Amino acid sequence: MSIMKHASDQDVVKGKMKATFKHRQNMLHDLDQSSLILDHFPRFLDTPGLIEQDFIMLFGEDILGKFVARWPTFYKPKVITVSKSLGQSVHLDDLLSAQEESSDYEWDSDLAAILLLVHLLPPTVKGKKHVKVSAAEAADRVVKFMKVGTSMATLLGKVGSAQPFLLCVGEKKSSFLKFYIILDQKPIPCVAQTAVAAFDELFKAHFVFAVSYDATLLNFYTFIQTTVYGIDAATAKESPRVEEIRVRINNT
Repeated sequence: MSIMKHASDQDVVKGKMKATFKHRQNMLHDLDQSSLILDHFPRFLDTPGLIEQDFIMLFGEDILGKFVARWPTFYKPKVITVSKSLGQSVHLDDLLSAQEESSDYEWDSDLAAILLLVHLLPPTVKGKKHVKVSAAEAADRVVKFMKVGTSMATLLGKVGSAQPFLLCVGEKKSSFLKFYIILDQKPIPCVAQTAVAAFDELFKAHFVFAVSYDATLLNFYTFIQTTVYGIDAATAKESPRVEEIRVRINNT
């Protein structure tokens, strides 16, 4: 770990990260140590590709590329079609309009389609004390945008300690230059060059860092986990809504 913290060669860093995988997993499942993982392994913050490497160690190569391979060609068009049957809202209409070639909507069409799935699998209210969250508000917990030149420290200071989310950096919301996964208010650089690949890294980060899904996005992430990646598909607890949307998408 000492060598890894000061090594300048990324191959050395990746090799040492692989060698310390089991130790890292033990830390992640220790309540007293899990919140310190980025302090003990700071190379996550300057070495893209480490999330992918740990995810392979957890699940193997077979499911690594499932989302990137299947989302654009299979799921995206079906999600768009099924979303058109939902009741109207400003946010939903904006996401659907982003799919048109002449659209001037802010988000690019790929990211907009991912956020459409939040509308298909909206937040559910549990317990009397929980405030109902709209699909638009839940979508804001998946991804945020930062314009080039903005202070990241200022932005992260306003966000608080929410669950992991994707931060897209660019001149405008339809053209991104960089992607980061924000965990514990710290930016982890993505390898990804596209929004689809960046979201793929965001999803994988939940497993790599053993963090739970945001409660308002439980149905959304569970669908992606069981239906797209096939992780714990036979054993994961799913809501009736997740099962319903899977059937509708598969039959579309």
